[in-house]
Amino acid sequence: MNEFRKIFKDKILLAPMEDVTEPPFRLICKRLGADVVYTEFISAEGLIRDARKAKAKLFFYEEERPMGIQIFGGNEDVLVDAAKISENAGPDFIDINCGCWVKDVAMRGAGAGLLKDIPKMSRIAEKIINNVELPVTLKTRLGWDENSIVIVEVAKILEKTGIQALTVHCRLRHQGNKGDADWSWIKRIKDSGVNIPVILNGNVKTPEDVKYVFDNFEPDAVMIGQSAIQNPWIFRQSKFFIKNGYHESEPSVEERIDICIEHLRLSVGLKGEKYGVLEFRKHYSGYLRNLRDVSKFRLELMQYNEFEPLKEKLLQFKEEYLINSEF
Repeated sequence: MNEFRKIFKDKILLAPMEDVTEPPFRLICKRLGADVVYTEFISAEGLIRDARKAKAKLFFYEEERPMGIQIFGGNEDVLVDAAKISENAGPDFIDINCGCWVKDVAMRGAGAGLLKDIPKMSRIAEKIINNVELPVTLKTRLGWDENSIVIVEVAKILEKTGIQALTVHCRLRHQGNKGDADWSWIKRIKDSGVNIPVILNGNVKTPEDVKYVFDNFEPDAVMIGQSAIQNPWIFRQSKFFIKNGYHESEPSVEERIDICIEHLRLSVGLKGEKYGVLEFRKHYSGYLRNLRDVSKFRLELMQYNEFEPLKEKLLQFKEEYLINSEF
């Protein structure tokens, strides 16, 4: 096994998610146990046109490593140029998105749309591999629909192109992010003789899920997506559960609030106060989940637009919560 492939072996990864896996969130998840992280998926067209939003997504903190930049698109030459731009940003690897189910992407021959044109998917992978020095990985789905589950064939083809690792979201394109994921396909890929790392993704919600899929389907790594939004501690908790066979204690209110404030500080530092505070609001429910009588407080937080008053409100909540917990 080469040195790059070792970064995935028995690891737990944070999935690339649009409008979620920005640098501050990735860094927090990294500190809470995520072994490998990915950018949001980045438009290849946006990169070659020097679009501000696309170029901004290339930024990462050194502490995030190992990390990958994920790109998507349907034009082979544009993807090659975007991969070169991504390589210049200095990630550890480049990931090709062949799994996005969203209509505006898939119906234009990008993302999961490439499952309807496997030769093109293969050409894209091969061209990018031949034009960059970094390792190249790829993320896709089981197939377009129930009548076209092609993932074993795809895995074999991609391995021959030189793809260094394959992530499989174990749902079909039409399922989006809903419904059951069929994790059994990971073992079928492994049993078919594919030797590159195969990473399991899709509907992994709990530490029990992480241990179950490692024990039963032989993935080289497990990738967690939406569940990390509501519980960024899931990486640390999963490792604890695998090692000990029982659950780690829930994070204390002190830890929750302190990490929430740190995440907010990073967000403001990256985006400026206005957008840093505004766009952080989606994270409150995750940091405050399962705390008693928290609904009203969460609504109050939504009214703040400045960092310092918001920080003070969170610290006040922590202090009052701890005092009330003593009685």
